[in-house]
Amino acid sequence: MNSHWVPGNRITLLENGEGYYPRVFEAIAAAKKEVLLETFILFDDKVGRELQQALLSAAGRGAEVHVLVDGWGSPDLPASFTQPLLDAGVHLRSFEPAQRLFGARINLLRRMHHKLVVVDGQRAFVGGINYSIDHLAEHGPQAKQDYAVEIEGPLVGQVQAFCRANVEAPQPARGQWLRRWRAGLRRRDLAGPAGEGALAAFVTRDNHTHRTDIERHYRAAIRSARQRILIANAYFFPGYRLLRDLRRAARRGVQVDLLLQGRPDMPWVKRASELLYRHLMRAGVRIHEYTERPLHGKVAVVDDRWATVGSSNLDPTSLSLNLEANVVVRDEAFARHLRERLDELLDTCCDRVELPTPGRLQSAWIVLRSLVVFHALRRFPDWTRQTTWRAPRVVPMQPEQQP
Repeated sequence: MNSHWVPGNRITLLENGEGYYPRVFEAIAAAKKEVLLETFILFDDKVGRELQQALLSAAGRGAEVHVLVDGWGSPDLPASFTQPLLDAGVHLRSFEPAQRLFGARINLLRRMHHKLVVVDGQRAFVGGINYSIDHLAEHGPQAKQDYAVEIEGPLVGQVQAFCRANVEAPQPARGQWLRRWRAGLRRRDLAGPAGEGALAAFVTRDNHTHRTDIERHYRAAIRSARQRILIANAYFFPGYRLLRDLRRAARRGVQVDLLLQGRPDMPWVKRASELLYRHLMRAGVRIHEYTERPLHGKVAVVDDRWATVGSSNLDPTSLSLNLEANVVVRDEAFARHLRERLDELLDTCCDRVELPTPGRLQSAWIVLRSLVVFHALRRFPDWTRQTTWRAPRVVPMQPEQQP
C-alpha cells in the first residue's frame, strides 16, 4: 500500500461547510511560505470568492501558491475570478480540461477528485468538501452533508510531499510514490516531532501502481471487525470483494450499518445502490437512508478504533478511475467522535430500509439481475484499464485561455 502509518498526529473532524471553510480559509490567509490546494469543484460563488480572497492574502504575503482544479468539476471559471489570482502570482492549473462535442462535455472519466490543502507544511486538510455554496445549510434543501479533517503533526509532511509532487505530475509514474513518501519523511520536522496523538496514514488511489489501495484499507478493516462497522457513503456501488466482506462480517455477528443517500442529488445513484440492498440485507446488513438532504460524505468507523475520511466514494468511478485521497486513523477518541456524529444522523434523519417479500416471479428476476450486476462489478476494474492508458493533461491557466 502507499500508506505509511505515522504516530503523533492531531486529527480534528470538520463537518459541512460551516465547520470546514472558516478553518481552511483562516489557515490559507495566514500562510507565510506555501499553499498547496487541489479540488474537484471550485465555483465562482460566495464560497469560491472567499477562497479567492484567502489565496490573494497568502500570495500578497509572498507565499508560493499552487491551485489545481479538475477540468470537469470546475469547467467554467470566468476571467473575472481567475485573473486577479494570476496577477498575484498564484499558479492555477486545470486537470484534464473539459472537452466538448456540440457543446456537451465528453471526457467524464478519470477525474482528479482530491480535496486537499497544505499550508506551510504545518497544517493539512483532507476530505470530501468542495468549494461551492451547496456545502452550506443556507443553500437550502439541496445543501450537502459532508466531512473533512484538519491534520497537525508528522502526517502533514506526507500530504505535502504528495501535493508537491503533483505540481509537476498529478498522475504519478511507477515508483514515484516511494520518492514522495521519502520526501514526506524528510519533511516531518516541519510539522513537529511525533509524540502522543493519533496514528494515521495518508492513502491515495491512482491509475498506475495504487489502483486498489483505498479499497484494500476498507477491506482489511471490515475483515478485522468484531463489533460494528458503520459506513456513510454518498455513492455506494462497490466491487464484489468488498460486498462479500460486508456480508461475511454481518454473518459472523458484526453489526454492519450502511448510511446511504435517501434524497440523492442524482436520482440514478439511489437506484443503483438499491440493486444491492436485498443481497446485503439477506446477510444481516442494516441499511439506512439519510433523508434530510443529499449525503456527500465518504467516511467509515470500525469498532471505535479505525476510521477513514476522504474523497473516495465506494463506487466504480472512485475505486477504479478517479484520483482519490483519504486519511485513515487508528485512534479511539477520533473514531468514537465520528461514530457519535454518524449515529446522531441515524437516530434523527434516517429511515431504516426493510427487506421486501417478493413473489416467485419477482424473486427469479432479482436473482438474474444480481448475477448480471455482480459480474459487471467483478469485471469493471479490468474494463476501465482500457481508458487509462494515456497520461492526463494538466494545463496551466493563462489570461488568454479564460472562458
